[in-house]
Amino acid sequence: MSEQAPQERADRDEDAAFAGDKPEDLPSSEVTAGAERAPHRSMFRAMGYDDADLSSPMVAIANPAAEITPCNVHLDDVADAAHEAIDESAGMPIEFGTITISDAISMGTEGMKASLVSREMIADSVELVAFGERVDGLVVVGGCDKNMPGMMMAAIRTDLPSVFLYGGSIMPGEHGGREITIQNVFEGVGAFAQGDISGRELDEIERHACPGAGSCGGMFTANTMASVSEAVGFAPLGSASPPAEDDARYDVAREAGDLAVEAVEERRRPSDFLSKESFENAIALQVAVGGSTNAVLHLLAMAAEAGVDLGIEDFNRISRRTPKIADLQPGGERVMNDLHEVGGVPVVLGELHEAGLLHGDALTVTGRTLGEELAAVDPPAVSDLDVDFLYPVDDPIHDRGAIRVLTGNLAPDGAVIKITGSDHLRHEGPVRVFESEEPAMSYVQEGDVESGDVICIRNEGPQGGPGMREMLGVTSAVAGQGHAEDVALFTDGRFSGATRGFSIGHVAPEAFVGGPIAALRDGDLVTIDVDELELSVDLTDEEIDERLADWTPEPNYEGGVLAKYGAAFGSAANGAVTNPGLTRD
Repeated sequence: MSEQAPQERADRDEDAAFAGDKPEDLPSSEVTAGAERAPHRSMFRAMGYDDADLSSPMVAIANPAAEITPCNVHLDDVADAAHEAIDESAGMPIEFGTITISDAISMGTEGMKASLVSREMIADSVELVAFGERVDGLVVVGGCDKNMPGMMMAAIRTDLPSVFLYGGSIMPGEHGGREITIQNVFEGVGAFAQGDISGRELDEIERHACPGAGSCGGMFTANTMASVSEAVGFAPLGSASPPAEDDARYDVAREAGDLAVEAVEERRRPSDFLSKESFENAIALQVAVGGSTNAVLHLLAMAAEAGVDLGIEDFNRISRRTPKIADLQPGGERVMNDLHEVGGVPVVLGELHEAGLLHGDALTVTGRTLGEELAAVDPPAVSDLDVDFLYPVDDPIHDRGAIRVLTGNLAPDGAVIKITGSDHLRHEGPVRVFESEEPAMSYVQEGDVESGDVICIRNEGPQGGPGMREMLGVTSAVAGQGHAEDVALFTDGRFSGATRGFSIGHVAPEAFVGGPIAALRDGDLVTIDVDELELSVDLTDEEIDERLADWTPEPNYEGGVLAKYGAAFGSAANGAVTNPGLTRD
């Protein structure tokens, strides 16, 4: 063969000098390496990236910052801290945005139907950007409730090296010499309707409950999922509790950025550390702290994305063996910052681990086991703390965890209750059936609710709503009128993490798909027994089938995003997922 021409050799030498070379197994090499990617590099250079950036791992920050909720209003600052850390750790940080819905602002309106849809849309949008732009790793940021599971679901689905970063919770407000949160405002509405407080008092509570940025301060859904992110291994220990406006929150953000670059370098993916054991650790934490019922839905969805065989019955199994040891809002008076001041989530995890109630050998995003991480943090023992809201495992608030799954002929596939007070709730009596949230709320607000009532709200499930609205307005109005535990309410919809009392959600199958809840009529005798895990009606299977024979559901929306996602939702018993690759029965 003839010798290569000098100009051809020079061209080849110039090719070798192009920026953007990196290991070929990094997805970003597809858009940065080689002469043919000169146009792509030119686009990056327009945004200020240089040769060193283009030759580094591309770590994306998915940021749902928005001026629509205090949970997310500060997330640009949090993301900036992570961005700086990625850059300083020799990564190429890129940031992109996604949506959020404020659950607290949409609560009690038709807009709440968008909330669970937003979980799916966040997961879809982050997956699309990560896939389309060929990123190598992710820092997924969460503020409001559905951000957290949506972000973690996206990280699991892409299986890119990923770290979850929480934006932190709001500090409690103060009124009348006591700490208050948004829960007090919702319950104040019920107290005002009952005539127990004045309009002036409600106005004062409103003005003082939310003093700044951050997610709702109790162990509601946002703080539950942030705590779960530590237990399941998606976030470093101690990262959930620093408040949104505390300097420690920005230390957490920088740690997340550093760790994300390390995870990319080590090729440490969610599939490497997520397991049945890590999800069982997350459930153990949830039931021990009295976490939100929404975490049942979200953990099931996350496990489905991860290919982990987790079922709704696992929550009962773990709750039976795991005591409730934290007394935080909504059941108690304390908030996330109180837990932070004594050591944060690792204190609870340490107590459970010492009692043999966690899988200490479950791996985490750091590459080390949960047991190793706890040893490094060395949290104080609960017995050494002088606090009134944490209890040792051998002297708990309740012997069983706070989450229970009820079954029976009204909920063959399960229904979920969180125990916030008495753990021996039982009721048997006639039911009053409402076809949606609004008439039930009117009934309560008009002062018609009485001790011993059983309220059913149906057609609020994942498909029937669609979107499975949270109904904090109704439950708070009931609690605010003094009926938290002597009025039972059950629904195929959801409840806010701030809900307390005798409230049962996620009834499955839902009414829209012909679940037994659709057969109920006013006056049917319903039995609810938390000890026996029962939700049933005094009807035979034949009577239920006969009533359902003429059941013809009608969608509430014929087009648009609610119709699209409503048709895609699966059962609450399986996490209400929309991903067509997952079980959606």
